Amino acid sequence: MNKLYPSAAQALQGIVADGQLLAVGGFGLCGIPEALIAALRDSAVKNLTVISNNAGVDGFGLGQLLETRQIKKMISSYVGENKEFERQYLAGELELEFTPQGTLAEKLRAGGAGIPAFFTRTGVGTIVAEGKELREFDGQTYVMEHALNPDVSLVKAYKADKSGNLVFRRTARNFNPAAAMAGKITVVEVEQLVETGAIDPDEVHLPGIYVHRIVVNANPEKRIEKRTLSEKKGA
Repeated sequence: MNKLYPSAAQALQGIVADGQLLAVGGFGLCGIPEALIAALRDSAVKNLTVISNNAGVDGFGLGQLLETRQIKKMISSYVGENKEFERQYLAGELELEFTPQGTLAEKLRAGGAGIPAFFTRTGVGTIVAEGKELREFDGQTYVMEHALNPDVSLVKAYKADKSGNLVFRRTARNFNPAAAMAGKITVVEVEQLVETGAIDPDEVHLPGIYVHRIVVNANPEKRIEKRTLSEKKGA
């Protein structure tokens, strides 16, 4: 089975549609699938519900899809770096399902593992638990959280072989493996592509069974979300 596609646009062709539930890997701007997000914007699909730790920044990452009003709802844990996100949410133009960061990761992992729901103490006694089933275990109250199974997952990895076995690079791994596992269809953007068998099995971070399509973006921008410089002494 050929999983390699010549462009991000072609990798999304026929699998993205209006009203879908999508998961997008990354943390801030670290490890986001830049080319796939841009291709999703250019596809003009709309009314999307997007699962992502955050929504990028104004004008970059998922912030591009907020500007074009393609996202109707975000399922996120942090949104503080995006002024357009804030504006749309406060104006009632964008739905938001706030989810604690660890719970969000587990909801995706559970989706990939075939676990429909799980119990956690995180969020008990807060608005996070409103409307959800509560149950007591060993004298402690837990809230039930449902797994997430996105229609399509867009993820970023450093390297893939032609079978889709993936290697992530340092902190850019973040939410990407969990998002990849959870997706009914997973599209991965990589910087390097090698022949099947070229990656030592012990170095594979995620097996190719979770990957359906691959696109190469050898030179991503990798924009820095927030740069802070310390003053040099004596300068």
